[in-house]
Amino acid sequence: MPESVFVDIDMYQITKRGQNICGDAFITRKIAEEQRAIAVLSDGLGSGVKASILANMTASMAMKFVAGNMEFLHSAEIMMEALPICQVRKISYATFTIVDCRASGEAHIIEMGNPGCLCMRGSRPLELESRLMESPRWEKRTMRFSRLHTRPGDRIIFFSDGITQAGMGTDAFKLGWRREGCRDFIAGALASSPHMSSRKLAREIVGEALRKEPATVAGDDMSCGVFYFRHPRALVLLTGPPFDRGSDRRFVDMLRDARGRKVVCGGTTAGIVARELGVLIETPLPRARTDIPPVSRVAGVDLATEGILTLTRAAQYLEQGRPADHSNAAADLVELFLESDIIHFVVGTRINEAHQDPTLPVDLEIRRNIVKRIAALLEHRYLKEVRIQYI
Repeated sequence: MPESVFVDIDMYQITKRGQNICGDAFITRKIAEEQRAIAVLSDGLGSGVKASILANMTASMAMKFVAGNMEFLHSAEIMMEALPICQVRKISYATFTIVDCRASGEAHIIEMGNPGCLCMRGSRPLELESRLMESPRWEKRTMRFSRLHTRPGDRIIFFSDGITQAGMGTDAFKLGWRREGCRDFIAGALASSPHMSSRKLAREIVGEALRKEPATVAGDDMSCGVFYFRHPRALVLLTGPPFDRGSDRRFVDMLRDARGRKVVCGGTTAGIVARELGVLIETPLPRARTDIPPVSRVAGVDLATEGILTLTRAAQYLEQGRPADHSNAAADLVELFLESDIIHFVVGTRINEAHQDPTLPVDLEIRRNIVKRIAALLEHRYLKEVRIQYI
């Protein structure tokens, strides 16, 4: 993508009732040296473990072929031959949608079997330039190849048929929610919230589909992926005092002069920021009983938290997901991470002797290591652009 545009990619899914594993697979990859962002959504035949195997095999192969720039009709034939045969239906089948975005602004979309994707320019649906291709070796395996020249504000939204078929058979939605219902809902959501992130929009779409289902219980796996082409949202995070106490002013200036969201992690760090900015630190009562210290208020800072404990818990949430009932400073920090695109860590390198006590839990890693752990998660799992600077 051009430097002024960031591709915000996220997804959300709900597993079919009665199943412990989702039969849809969603994988993403950014190829930095080619300035490409790729995502694949595959829906395996049926549900549960067998569907998950089919979907994950298909998604993994599709990603490999697309990233390697292989001719895709031939690639699709290889994929069909490689899939295991369902012993019940005697067929091997998994649908897929592939979105491949390049630095030029060109987005290439390949679809087989999934509902047609939706492309939105603001809240207005776009018509795609498309062509159909069929494999002579596989009956009823029609693929649609589309492309779009993207602009800032555009979105590409794609989903499994659990979304479009939501509510099927009910009085209100005898034929399901359908693609048109999704389109109208998305247009309304974006009209009222034009800067909605991919993460939030995917959740809104799946949530609305679930509300169409009887008793709001998923009758099929539901997955939705979103690409959002936008000017990047930046976040700068200061943690730990600078090695040289004479650098405190420069340290704080990096926060003050930064664009975007501003976060401070660590009591000593917050004290330096408050002193250099000439403001007070306010620590309200905790919202609930928690083992994570509460957030503080520092004028000019979006979030001020304790240091190592909060960062360690944030890393755990990024790795494992945040439990729905956990509301604390670490959860607030993760929310800011996921709503941002470019994350700049400024890490003070003065050692805090309190964290060298061998009786403390192993998870209380020294600051530099925990920042590296978080940065790796954000970069590789959540496709964020991350910078680390030591001072």
